[in-house]
Amino acid sequence: MSTIRVLGICGSLRKGSYNRMLLKAAGEELPEGMTLTTADIAGIPAYDTDVEGNPPESVKKLKAQIREADALLIVSPEYNYSIPGHLKNAIDWASRPPQESPFRDKPLAIMGASISALGTARMQYHLRQVAVFLDMHVLNKPEVMVAGAQDKFDADGKLTDAKTREIVHKAMVALGEWTKRLKV
Repeated sequence: MSTIRVLGICGSLRKGSYNRMLLKAAGEELPEGMTLTTADIAGIPAYDTDVEGNPPESVKKLKAQIREADALLIVSPEYNYSIPGHLKNAIDWASRPPQESPFRDKPLAIMGASISALGTARMQYHLRQVAVFLDMHVLNKPEVMVAGAQDKFDADGKLTDAKTREIVHKAMVALGEWTKRLKV
């Protein structure tokens, strides 16, 4: 495997979200031999089984991006102790029909940033449950749960906290190694 192509998905729709900033920082911390592109889930409508056989273009595009990627990185906030509805909706669309799911056997890293003290822990554990059903291979460590995000990014959205940047870098290196192990 020459270059590992990672698809990043942000669970926040807000342009100035800490999670978008964290996804950008992850892209800056890629080791040599990895690339990161991002998917846009903002235009995906509510999942509807009646049109599952002929999904909207936004869903077709997301499914193609997932198929083309060697690994996934989902960076998301936590809403009401869980996965944001629009992120879960995008996952539901992309996973249908189950026999054609592009998620099967994909390596996945999960990150999240929050102003809370738990740094998206509950969302990440719920997303891991979803990933198990989708037959994905979730990177176990390092876990990247950025608590107190308001103190870790500057006014321009740059990750300035050295310890957080180090753990993000370690996670991206680990995702690369994990992806290589799974593709052998």
